[in-house]
Formats: sequence, C-alpha cells, structure tokens
Amino acid sequence: MYDCSKEFNKFYRTSVVLPEVEQNELREKRKLNVKRLKEGLLEYNEENKKDYKISEDRIQGSMAMHTIVQNDEGDYDIDVGIVFESSNLNSLGPLASRNMVADALKRKTKQFAEEPEVKTSCVRLKYTSTGYHVDFALFKREKETVDDKKYTYEHAGAEWSARDVKALEEWFNAQIKEKGDILRKVIRLSKMFCKSRDTWKNMPSGLLQTVLCDENLSTDYSRIDEVFYYTMQAIVNRISDSTEVAAPVDDGRALVVRDIDHQRMNNWKSRLASKLKELDVLFKEDCTYTEAITAWQEFFNHSYWDGLQKEVITESSSVRKSYSYTDTEEFIEDLYPVYEQYDVTIDCKVAGNGFSLMPIVEYLETYAPRFNKFIPHNFSVRCKVGYTNCPSYDKVLWKVLNVGEEAERRNDIRGQIQNRGKEITENSRFFGPHYIECYLIKNGVCVAIGHVSVPIGTN
Repeated sequence: MYDCSKEFNKFYRTSVVLPEVEQNELREKRKLNVKRLKEGLLEYNEENKKDYKISEDRIQGSMAMHTIVQNDEGDYDIDVGIVFESSNLNSLGPLASRNMVADALKRKTKQFAEEPEVKTSCVRLKYTSTGYHVDFALFKREKETVDDKKYTYEHAGAEWSARDVKALEEWFNAQIKEKGDILRKVIRLSKMFCKSRDTWKNMPSGLLQTVLCDENLSTDYSRIDEVFYYTMQAIVNRISDSTEVAAPVDDGRALVVRDIDHQRMNNWKSRLASKLKELDVLFKEDCTYTEAITAWQEFFNHSYWDGLQKEVITESSSVRKSYSYTDTEEFIEDLYPVYEQYDVTIDCKVAGNGFSLMPIVEYLETYAPRFNKFIPHNFSVRCKVGYTNCPSYDKVLWKVLNVGEEAERRNDIRGQIQNRGKEITENSRFFGPHYIECYLIKNGVCVAIGHVSVPIGTN
C-alpha cells in the first residue's frame, strides 16, 4: 500500500483534531448551560414549592472521550449527564423529569431562538446560529444500603432503566490504555469520513462508530494510513455479517434497535465500501504520489488533500509568507489517556508597565481597550491552578503555545507539555495569539483540562 502516513499524520493534526481553543469553547458552553440549569431550577423550585437539586453533572460522550472532530462543525454535540438523588425525584417519572429540566432551562434561555426540546433520551438545547447543541441526559441515583460505597444509576429514557453514568467513558479509557491512542485516531478519521458529504444523511452515531472501530481495530500494522484502511475494510465485512451492535457496558444493551438505526448501518457499509474501492490504486506497484493523494481526496472529500496537489505555490500568489519553523507542539492525548471528567480553571494574572498584579480578565476588560484587547510586551503572566472539582490529583502539567506568523518567524512556537508544579510565570515577549493549558493527571490519566488565552499586542 502506497505510504501516505506522513500526509495522514498532518491531516489528522491540522484538519481532523478540533483545535484547543475551540475545544475550550465547548467546555465553556457546557459549564455555562449547567449553570443556567441550576439557576433555572432555583426559580422552578420557588414557583412550584419543590426542592430539586442536581447531585452530579458529568462530561459525557465525545467531549469526555476526546473524539470530536472538525467535521462536526455546525453540529457540535455537547453531552452532559445530570444526576438527581432518587429520593429527591421521589416518584417522578422519566418524562416528567425531563419536562421539569426543560422548564428550568427555559427560564434562563429565553434569548435562544428555540426552546429546549424534550427528546426520548435527553433534553436538547440548540444554538441555532452556531450549530452547537447541548444534550442533557437525566439520571437518578441511590444506594441499596446505607453502607454501600457506590451508587446505582437509572437513565430517564422511555422508562427508567439501569445505566451506569460513567461506565462508557471508563470502558473507552481502558481500551485506549490497552490499544494506544491509535484507536482514538481511527475513530476521529471515521467520523471525518461519515460527515464528509452534506448529501450523506442518516449515518451512524459517534457511539456506534466508536464501538465498531474498537471491535475491528487492525493491529497488524503500524502506519496510521494502513491501520485506518484495514479497520474500515473490517467494518464493512462486520456490517455485512450483521447490523446488530451491543453496547460494551450496561449489560450489552442493543445500540441498533429502530429501522432507521439499521438503515444508518447499511448506509455506512455501502458508502464505505464504495470509497474504499477507489483506494485500490494505492496497491499498484507503480502508484504515484499524485494518484495516492487524489485517491485519499476522493475518500475524505477534504480541501487538505486538494492542497497537497497544489503544494508548489509561488510566494507572490500565496496568501501570506510561510516561515520554516520547528513544530515542537505536543498533545496531551499522545502522552496520557484522556478521560475529561472534571473541571479546572486557570487563575491567570498579569502585571507590568506600572500595573500591579491583577486577573487577566480584569485587565483586558478595564484597561486593554487602549491596546485593542491585547496585553503589551514585557508583562509578567502568572498562572496557577484555580477552581477544580477534582477531589485529588497526582500532578499538574503545563503547555504554553505561541501561535501566528511572529512565532513561526522566530521559530518559537513552543507547545511542549511539562511538569512545572502548580504555578508558572511567563513573560509577554512578542505579539500574536498565545494560550496556556494545564492538565490534571490522576492515576496515569488526564482527568481535567484548563485553558486561558493570552493575546499579546505590538505595543
């Protein structure tokens, strides 16, 4: 098979993985809407003389598992698990519970074009202008005896049904530990394919793709393009045998139930088989680079592969000058399994040019208009772990990334992930967008990610 692993790896990093800034935007939207729900519940309780309280809110789905991709643009799915005590809900049924949550959300989301939608498995809140939507899945929990250390959970679907609120993410984390991050890469690439054409409707959910990519992961190859190709071939054969898929948790509940679910599986199989056939050229002994790139372009239908065919561009026609720089950026998922189950914020303060130490948000809002919302050169930037609901962690890792033309011109993008303790100090040396992230590591897993943007101006 023609070796496109170098191009594949770049495609994955630049065009598949959602940039950290956008990932952080999803985190902020999740936290904001959980806050709205809690505030709405207070109003609901006061008006209806109730005392409903959220006992847990958990990051779930592709956000927790870090499998969101850029092709999700226009349809970012933010999954949140909302847990009540069984005794708090008392005899409230699953539909009535979802209606109660929708009512609470309506009170704090009147600026939205659409009201929260009560669906069979969740309450959905849509950002119609951006395509984001937040799915609040409802659970109730209880302990069978007072001495029990663990809760049992039930999900508010068509009826209350046993469902472990964190089992799926923990299963995925275990699979990543066993098989390596290549599994996450194949899942993301699969999702890119499934959303590669606007005309392709009724394709399988991210969960179905995750389960089948794990089940059929090709372990006989090391190159990313080969692993992906042979995993997709195995999935075509698997669906040809059966469209049935069982969840790897929750006692193997069926994930393909309705007629539309079976149709989605068959759509995946037929479209995948058709596009894989067009990759036959990769196995010709005289396959050329152009033929290989063209074949992958036909498969993914993405501008990245088009760009490779037009790589030789005169400087006069390029959009901006390109600088040769060393790409030193590291990614947390390449170093640790990621199961983002907790929140963490970065307490970032700045000082300099006569300004005493103050929160970066305060500086940008109060003083930065004179500098177009930028921090000037020669400021001190101090960051430490702020609020976190993580009860304990083993260490904190930090990443400082310089972005933009000036960083590339200086060959100074940085981006290494380092153990620097709970507090770091940086200096604003040159203009451009910069950001700092912290990672909480517990039992060899990254369980929380904090992010702060540090815009630096030219004066």
